Amino acid sequence: MQTEKIIDRIVTWLKDYATQARVKGFVVGVSGGVDSGVVSTLCAMTGLEILAVEMPIHQKTDQVDRALEHIEYLKNKFTNVKGTSVNLTSAFDELTNIFDAKQSDIPNRDLALANTRSRLRMLTLYYYGQINSLLVCGTGNKVEDFGIGFYTKYGDGGVDLSPIADLYKTEVYALARALDLPESIKNAIPTDGLWDAERTDEQQIGATYPELEKIQKEYGSKSESDYTGRDLEVFKIFDRMHKAAQHKIQPIPVCHIPEEWK
Repeated sequence: MQTEKIIDRIVTWLKDYATQARVKGFVVGVSGGVDSGVVSTLCAMTGLEILAVEMPIHQKTDQVDRALEHIEYLKNKFTNVKGTSVNLTSAFDELTNIFDAKQSDIPNRDLALANTRSRLRMLTLYYYGQINSLLVCGTGNKVEDFGIGFYTKYGDGGVDLSPIADLYKTEVYALARALDLPESIKNAIPTDGLWDAERTDEQQIGATYPELEKIQKEYGSKSESDYTGRDLEVFKIFDRMHKAAQHKIQPIPVCHIPEEWK
């Protein structure tokens, strides 16, 4: 993997896009994970204005610590980076009360509330983006965005541009090493941070990112009958999630009306 070429390409692409859009730079949500760590650093390397935002909602201490550590790392290394922390816990709790979602027996309640956390963060990033003339920069990778749809529609999927969406998770880790990010970021266990109880991505999905990447690269050229053992298990996971995520992956359906009817 030619990491330096990829880094240069993304940084140039980001700078060109912002220049053409006539904005000052980018706002990035920093979670303490490797994806946001890499994206925020690449944005900082453009020399444009960068606002790194940490947005805890009943967050685990280690996640908050990693996010704040990374923001300090960016501010110390790049003069064009500003950082802020916006605690959204009270806003989330108030929404939970308004939604009358305290009852644990409500169908799909926990997932709906997890997605609400992500959408609250999206609203926050767009607020700070608009008042500062900054674009919201996405942090989704290729497996999440185009493989299994492991993101929240109009949450962390609600962005202006996606600089690492053509890179697999293992490739994002390679960029983190090439960029020499803090050890806590380079070694962070992937988690979406949307649940009260700690849930890693692997626990939620049932497969590791390297396992999923293997299937995604072969998807379409191989079918279920080509796999056995663990590969077959992962294929079934990927196939099920990929098909269920088409409403995220495909453009929003539009009901077209014949011109003569208008």
